[in-house]
Amino acid sequence: MKPMAAVSPPAPWPRPSTPSGSYAAFREAFVKSAVGNFGSGWTWLVKKADGSVDIVTWALPAPPHHRDKALLTVDVWEHAYYIDYRNLRQKFVETFLDKLVNWDFVAKNYA
Repeated sequence: MKPMAAVSPPAPWPRPSTPSGSYAAFREAFVKSAVGNFGSGWTWLVKKADGSVDIVTWALPAPPHHRDKALLTVDVWEHAYYIDYRNLRQKFVETFLDKLVNWDFVAKNYA
C-alpha cells in the first residue's frame, strides 16, 4: 500500500480480461468480486502461469493456486474495515483501489 497512490496502474500493464480492457472495467470487476465475496476472505489479482492476469476470490490468506503469482490482494474480513467503514465494504474496496494501491509494486511483481 502507498498513501495517496496513483489512481490507476502505470501503462503498459496487462489487465484482466474485461469487456473494454480499461482500468475502469478492471476496477468495476475487482470491486464486484471483493464485495460479492460471501462472508469473509480475500480478493486477489494474480498472474497465471501463461502470463495472463485474473481476479480471484478466496477464503484463505494465500493465492488459490500455487502456480499463480500474487500481484495484489485486498482483505475483506470485517476486521480490515469495520472500524472505519462499518458495513460499507464497497466503499472500503473503492478507497483501497483509489488511494492505497502501490501500482509500481504491482507492476514489479508482474515483471
